[in-house]
Amino acid sequence: MVKEAPKENRLFQYFRETRAELRKVVWPTRQEATNLTLIVVGTIAVMSIFFGAIDYLLTTLFRFLIVR
Repeated sequence: MVKEAPKENRLFQYFRETRAELRKVVWPTRQEATNLTLIVVGTIAVMSIFFGAIDYLLTTLFRFLIVR
């Protein structure tokens, strides 16, 4: 009679597979990470100014229309 090997715990299997996948990742260099972070922060700043200006213009327009 052949005895089967016990099945591996699913939690241990998950962590083992996750670790294997993380080893395949090509991580960015410090310079690449810094550049990408600056791009994101710059984009957020520009979009904040843009949407703030739109909000200001629409608020002014609606105040003008309501007061009239």
